[in-house]
Amino acid sequence: MNLYDLDEDERVIAETAAAFAEKRIAPYALEWDETHHFPTDVLREAAELGMGAIYCGEDAGGSGLRRLDAVRIFEALAAADPTLAAFLSIHNMCAWMVDSFGTEEQRKTWVPRLASMEAIASYCLTEPGAGSDAAALRTRAVRDGSDYVLDGVKQFISGAGSSDVYVVMARTGADGPKGISAFVVEKDTPGLSFGTQEQKMGWNAQPTAQVIFEGVRVPAEALLGSTEGTGFGIAMNGLNGGRINIAACSLGGAQAAYDKALGYLADRQAFGGALLDEPTIRFTLADMATGLETSRNMLWRAASALDANHPDKVTLCAMAKLYVTDKCFEVADQALQLHGGYGYLREYGLEKIVRDLRVHRILEGTNEIMRVVIGRSESSRARNSA
Repeated sequence: MNLYDLDEDERVIAETAAAFAEKRIAPYALEWDETHHFPTDVLREAAELGMGAIYCGEDAGGSGLRRLDAVRIFEALAAADPTLAAFLSIHNMCAWMVDSFGTEEQRKTWVPRLASMEAIASYCLTEPGAGSDAAALRTRAVRDGSDYVLDGVKQFISGAGSSDVYVVMARTGADGPKGISAFVVEKDTPGLSFGTQEQKMGWNAQPTAQVIFEGVRVPAEALLGSTEGTGFGIAMNGLNGGRINIAACSLGGAQAAYDKALGYLADRQAFGGALLDEPTIRFTLADMATGLETSRNMLWRAASALDANHPDKVTLCAMAKLYVTDKCFEVADQALQLHGGYGYLREYGLEKIVRDLRVHRILEGTNEIMRVVIGRSESSRARNSA
């Protein structure tokens, strides 16, 4: 089967996401960006179509789909609005963590609510002093009788203040990754508060703020899974999927920008003919189209590896995240350039895509960290073959 020969079920999944995005997201994306509106009602409509817990088990209320299905869904949604698609990818990562590492009671309690997005989730790993060095986080959870008490601050948290539940990485033991545990903390827990909303370059349709823990007391059952010290592994496993999801959001945004450029160039007349007929313009379009094609190939390869639990899944996800987010930002920026001055105007939608895609090269592990991950893997491969 050719890589792009989708079967009937795969085609329905992708087309359903695209139709929803075209009807319920695309017409409002610029308005949400301008007004900083977080459309939770639209997120819940997406959940009604199975997009709230895409790759969670059906036995717990999830959709039971593959990572490959998920990246196609996020690409389709991001073609309408990378911001909303990216937030949905974060929520799905949280749902998957609970489904994959939670106790049966936690799965039964939380996954149905996350699948319907009755409970919207945020992921709390990054801290003011621990960004790329996640193993150095300082938020602490201390056992006190049958409870844990959490103290610390999380930084750059998407959905902060609006989400209903927070998957939080906190230190329960010694320094380093083995001392980190994961907790599920509800929004209305006493001592949990939020910083002021960050004013950002892009992603304006989703809130971003600090999540602050001051003597936040949660029952022991809030510990994700039944064992302390597994939180860093949970976080890193979650980020494999998060990286290809955010790459898919870059691809969807870049594809939309490219399509806008094609339409503009076909209609625009200059120097006695259509701009589309200029050889230099065609060369630029050729490079952009090739970038989109290679991005999609890398992304689907990494998603398939994650589905198959391939030994190289971590490296392939890092490669896809690095390449796709870099290349697709370049494609979106070039699409703006092809519009000339019009690309810089809000009404054309190009400048929003460029602003939104810029942060994808930073989050879910910066692209510099992706190079560290890939380089470490290649060094190990070289040693093993020597």
